[in-house]
Amino acid sequence: MKKIIYRKLAKDCLNFFLLTIFTISIIIWVLQAVNYLDFVIEDGHGFLVYFKYTLLSFPKIFSRVFPFALILSFFYILLKYENKNELVIFWNFGIQKINFINFFIKFSLCFVVISLLLNALITPFTQNKAKSFIRSSDLDFFESILKPKKFIDVIGNLTIYFEEKDNNGYLKNIFLSEKKNSRNSQTTFAKKAIIKTKEYKKILTLYDGKTINKVNGKISEFQFSKSDYNISKFGSNTFVHQKTQETSTVDLLNCLFFLKKSVKKDKIKEIINCSRKNLNNTYKELYIRLVKPLYLTFLTAISLLIIIKSKSDHLFNINKFRVYSFAFVFIIFIESSSQLIGANLIKNLILSILPFIFTLIIYMYFLITLRTSKR
Repeated sequence: MKKIIYRKLAKDCLNFFLLTIFTISIIIWVLQAVNYLDFVIEDGHGFLVYFKYTLLSFPKIFSRVFPFALILSFFYILLKYENKNELVIFWNFGIQKINFINFFIKFSLCFVVISLLLNALITPFTQNKAKSFIRSSDLDFFESILKPKKFIDVIGNLTIYFEEKDNNGYLKNIFLSEKKNSRNSQTTFAKKAIIKTKEYKKILTLYDGKTINKVNGKISEFQFSKSDYNISKFGSNTFVHQKTQETSTVDLLNCLFFLKKSVKKDKIKEIINCSRKNLNNTYKELYIRLVKPLYLTFLTAISLLIIIKSKSDHLFNINKFRVYSFAFVFIIFIESSSQLIGANLIKNLILSILPFIFTLIIYMYFLITLRTSKR
């Protein structure tokens, strides 16, 4: 009978958790998707790239909402059972509160495992995959970013300016400036130009113009009546470099190992963003992925503080408010705790064992409080 009760409790908590986390995540995802429209409108990427990028951003949102949705779900279900006097029936049936607490702490370990998989494997992979679409994307909507009498510099190292666009699609008095490096550049002027597609590549055909080349400080120029300028070789300036957040967890761990063991530089260079200058960010990212999920057991234990007082107790509402406040403060602490991570390995290890210490403390509190209440 007890197994049936526990199974029903777990099912109710899980169902409400899934409803909560998907509802909140979808709302945030839709709001972010609206902001991501800039990729199409301003940066010239196609709608397919936009769709893939927004879709792959969902796991990151899901992982960020996870702790809040978990504690909200446990709060709601426990209060619902308390208000319907179902918890009193459990106690009268012979279920001890400490066994009830033990069940929920064990149950929370499932959420810890899921969160670890989400943070350490799924989210970094989808983030890197999403950014790869932007990095490798050609400018499908190149024409949409061109505005008359405005310098356009969102395309790689290329700056474009033109005065007007006629009804036939010709750009009048166009200026192109391509800066390859500090000593090499190319500047082109043309009376008119039109965008064409040749062999699936964007080509800007220029008419009646002049090109000025600067190569190793030496300047040369030539005039032309017609010239094709390959635009497809340029990409957008957005998300060119892979960030630490997009690096796989295995690579981040290997990076720390290589840096601590002073492995050859060639081996370290194989891992993107692996350097001593980026050591703080590497520690922080590993903390977010591997340590933060461990706090879920502690958050579950906080929600269980609700059962300390029954609703017939005059201190029930005060206890409920205290638990809410404590949970709110601790969620803020968990979210901001990564800022405490630095290059000091000992300090980072101490911060990493805090989830276990906090969980042990609150469990000892349960043991003492419940033992005292029996007297």
